[in-house]
Amino acid sequence: MQRFKRAGSAVMAGALLTLTVCGLPASGDATAASAATTLSAASVRGEGSAPKRCRTEALTARLGRQDPGAGNVYAPLVLTNASARTCWVYGFVGLVMFDGNGDALRTRVRREGVRPHRVVLKPKASAYARLHWGMVETGAEKRCPTSTRLMIIPPDEVAHLEIPFTARVCDDGRIDVRPLAPGTQP
Repeated sequence: MQRFKRAGSAVMAGALLTLTVCGLPASGDATAASAATTLSAASVRGEGSAPKRCRTEALTARLGRQDPGAGNVYAPLVLTNASARTCWVYGFVGLVMFDGNGDALRTRVRREGVRPHRVVLKPKASAYARLHWGMVETGAEKRCPTSTRLMIIPPDEVAHLEIPFTARVCDDGRIDVRPLAPGTQP
Protein backbone atom coordinates (compact mmCIF):
# COMPACT_ATOMS: atom_id res chain seq x y z
CA MET A 1 0.00 0.00 0.00
CA GLN A 2 2.86 2.39 0.82
CA ARG A 3 4.36 1.68 -2.60
CA PHE A 4 1.13 2.85 -4.35
CA LYS A 5 1.03 6.01 -2.24
CA ARG A 6 4.57 6.88 -3.30
CA ALA A 7 3.78 6.20 -6.95
CA GLY A 8 0.66 8.37 -6.68
CA SER A 9 2.73 11.12 -5.05
CA ALA A 10 5.28 10.93 -7.85
CA VAL A 11 2.55 11.26 -10.47
CA MET A 12 1.04 14.23 -8.60
CA ALA A 13 4.50 15.85 -8.28
CA GLY A 14 5.01 15.41 -12.04
CA ALA A 15 1.63 17.02 -12.72
CA LEU A 16 2.47 19.91 -10.40
CA LEU A 17 5.83 20.42 -12.14
CA THR A 18 4.07 20.42 -15.52
CA LEU A 19 1.52 22.97 -14.29
CA THR A 20 4.23 25.19 -12.85
CA VAL A 21 6.22 25.11 -16.10
CA CYS A 22 3.04 25.98 -18.03
CA GLY A 23 2.50 28.98 -15.77
CA LEU A 24 -0.43 27.50 -13.83
CA PRO A 25 -0.53 27.64 -10.02
CA ALA A 26 1.13 24.65 -8.39
CA SER A 27 -1.24 23.75 -5.58
CA GLY A 28 -1.40 20.21 -4.30
CA ASP A 29 -5.18 19.93 -4.29
CA ALA A 30 -7.66 18.34 -6.67
CA THR A 31 -7.93 21.61 -8.63
CA ALA A 32 -4.37 21.19 -9.88
CA ALA A 33 -5.03 17.59 -10.89
CA SER A 34 -8.22 18.68 -12.64
CA ALA A 35 -6.32 21.43 -14.50
CA ALA A 36 -3.76 18.85 -15.64
CA THR A 37 -6.55 16.65 -16.97
CA THR A 38 -8.15 19.64 -18.71
CA LEU A 39 -4.77 20.67 -20.12
CA SER A 40 -4.18 17.16 -21.49
CA ALA A 41 -7.67 16.90 -22.95
CA ALA A 42 -7.29 20.33 -24.58
CA SER A 43 -4.02 19.36 -26.21
CA VAL A 44 -5.54 16.13 -27.54
CA ARG A 45 -8.40 18.15 -29.10
CA GLY A 46 -5.93 20.67 -30.57
CA GLU A 47 -7.17 23.57 -28.41
CA GLY A 48 -4.57 25.94 -27.09
CA SER A 49 -2.27 25.09 -29.97
CA ALA A 50 -0.52 27.66 -32.11
CA PRO A 51 -2.78 29.78 -34.34
CA LYS A 52 -3.31 28.69 -37.92
CA ARG A 53 -3.05 30.76 -41.11
CA CYS A 54 -5.96 33.15 -41.72
CA ARG A 55 -8.26 31.79 -44.40
CA THR A 56 -10.08 34.16 -46.75
CA GLU A 57 -13.45 33.48 -45.12
CA ALA A 58 -12.04 34.70 -41.77
CA LEU A 59 -11.01 38.09 -43.21
CA THR A 60 -12.65 41.32 -44.26
CA ALA A 61 -10.97 43.97 -46.40
CA ARG A 62 -11.16 47.73 -46.82
CA LEU A 63 -9.07 50.47 -48.32
CA GLY A 64 -7.82 53.12 -45.91
CA ARG A 65 -7.51 56.81 -46.69
CA GLN A 66 -5.90 57.52 -50.06
CA ASP A 67 -3.02 59.97 -49.84
CA PRO A 68 -2.43 61.55 -53.29
CA GLY A 69 0.44 63.87 -54.14
CA ALA A 70 2.63 64.71 -57.15
CA GLY A 71 0.92 62.16 -59.41
CA ASN A 72 1.24 59.31 -56.88
CA VAL A 73 -1.26 57.73 -54.50
CA TYR A 74 -0.53 55.78 -51.32
CA ALA A 75 -3.21 53.87 -49.41
CA PRO A 76 -3.30 51.09 -46.84
CA LEU A 77 -5.20 47.95 -47.79
CA VAL A 78 -6.49 46.67 -44.43
CA LEU A 79 -7.33 43.01 -43.72
CA THR A 80 -9.19 42.36 -40.45
CA ASN A 81 -9.70 39.05 -38.67
CA ALA A 82 -13.51 38.71 -38.52
CA SER A 83 -13.41 35.25 -36.94
CA ALA A 84 -13.53 34.29 -33.26
CA ARG A 85 -10.09 32.62 -33.42
CA THR A 86 -6.58 34.02 -33.57
CA CYS A 87 -4.87 33.42 -36.91
CA TRP A 88 -1.85 34.77 -38.82
CA VAL A 89 -0.99 36.25 -42.22
CA TYR A 90 2.38 36.34 -43.93
CA GLY A 91 3.53 37.94 -47.13
CA PHE A 92 1.91 39.79 -50.00
CA VAL A 93 -1.67 40.10 -51.23
CA GLY A 94 -2.66 39.48 -54.84
CA LEU A 95 -4.73 42.13 -56.63
CA VAL A 96 -6.93 42.39 -59.73
CA MET A 97 -8.76 45.59 -60.74
CA PHE A 98 -12.15 45.63 -62.48
CA ASP A 99 -13.91 48.40 -64.42
CA GLY A 100 -17.56 49.44 -64.15
CA ASN A 101 -18.60 46.74 -66.67
CA GLY A 102 -17.05 43.99 -64.56
CA ASP A 103 -14.16 43.47 -66.98
CA ALA A 104 -10.74 42.80 -65.51
CA LEU A 105 -8.21 45.57 -66.04
CA ARG A 106 -4.53 44.93 -66.54
CA THR A 107 -3.10 44.82 -63.02
CA ARG A 108 0.65 44.51 -62.53
CA VAL A 109 1.42 43.92 -58.87
CA ARG A 110 5.02 44.72 -58.01
CA ARG A 111 6.22 43.47 -54.65
CA GLU A 112 8.43 45.97 -52.89
CA GLY A 113 11.71 44.57 -51.60
CA VAL A 114 10.71 44.56 -47.95
CA ARG A 115 11.10 41.34 -46.00
CA PRO A 116 7.72 39.95 -44.87
CA HIS A 117 7.04 38.93 -41.27
CA ARG A 118 4.29 36.80 -39.78
CA VAL A 119 1.51 38.97 -38.37
CA VAL A 120 -0.68 37.32 -35.71
CA LEU A 121 -4.24 38.63 -35.73
CA LYS A 122 -6.44 38.19 -32.69
CA PRO A 123 -10.18 38.50 -33.40
CA LYS A 124 -10.95 42.00 -34.75
CA ALA A 125 -7.23 42.82 -35.16
CA SER A 126 -5.92 44.10 -38.50
CA ALA A 127 -2.91 43.99 -40.78
CA TYR A 128 -2.27 46.35 -43.68
CA ALA A 129 -0.36 46.32 -46.95
CA ARG A 130 0.73 49.72 -48.24
CA LEU A 131 -0.32 50.19 -51.86
CA HIS A 132 1.22 52.75 -54.23
CA TRP A 133 0.24 53.64 -57.80
CA GLY A 134 0.81 56.45 -60.27
CA MET A 135 -1.92 58.65 -61.77
CA VAL A 136 0.15 60.17 -64.58
CA GLU A 137 0.46 58.59 -68.03
CA THR A 138 3.89 57.12 -68.75
CA GLY A 139 5.59 56.23 -72.00
CA ALA A 140 3.08 55.71 -74.82
CA GLU A 141 0.01 55.73 -72.57
CA LYS A 142 -2.72 58.04 -73.84
CA ARG A 143 -5.12 57.43 -70.97
CA CYS A 144 -5.24 55.40 -67.79
CA PRO A 145 -8.32 53.24 -67.15
CA THR A 146 -10.38 53.84 -64.03
CA SER A 147 -11.24 50.89 -61.84
CA THR A 148 -14.38 50.51 -59.73
CA ARG A 149 -13.60 47.32 -57.79
CA LEU A 150 -10.56 45.53 -56.46
CA MET A 151 -10.22 41.78 -56.00
CA ILE A 152 -7.90 40.89 -53.11
CA ILE A 153 -6.35 37.45 -52.74
CA PRO A 154 -4.90 37.02 -49.22
CA PRO A 155 -1.44 35.38 -49.03
CA ASP A 156 -1.44 31.63 -49.83
CA GLU A 157 -5.17 31.62 -50.62
CA VAL A 158 -7.17 31.07 -53.81
CA ALA A 159 -10.49 32.50 -52.60
CA HIS A 160 -10.77 36.28 -52.79
CA LEU A 161 -12.41 39.34 -51.28
CA GLU A 162 -13.77 42.32 -53.26
CA ILE A 163 -14.02 45.96 -52.27
CA PRO A 164 -14.99 49.20 -54.04
CA PHE A 165 -11.87 50.75 -55.60
CA THR A 166 -12.35 53.86 -57.69
CA ALA A 167 -8.86 54.66 -58.88
CA ARG A 168 -7.06 55.79 -62.00
CA VAL A 169 -4.00 53.52 -62.17
CA CYS A 170 -1.38 54.36 -64.80
CA ASP A 171 1.92 52.74 -65.82
CA ASP A 172 0.04 49.89 -67.48
CA GLY A 173 -1.87 49.01 -64.27
CA ARG A 174 1.13 48.88 -61.95
CA ILE A 175 0.45 48.79 -58.20
CA ASP A 176 3.41 48.53 -55.81
CA VAL A 177 2.61 46.43 -52.74
CA ARG A 178 4.40 46.05 -49.43
CA PRO A 179 4.03 42.88 -47.33
CA LEU A 180 1.37 42.79 -44.63
CA ALA A 181 2.32 44.52 -41.38
CA PRO A 182 0.46 44.88 -38.05
CA GLY A 183 -2.11 47.65 -37.67
CA THR A 184 -4.20 49.68 -40.08
CA GLN A 185 -1.72 52.22 -41.48
CA PRO A 186 1.96 53.13 -41.57
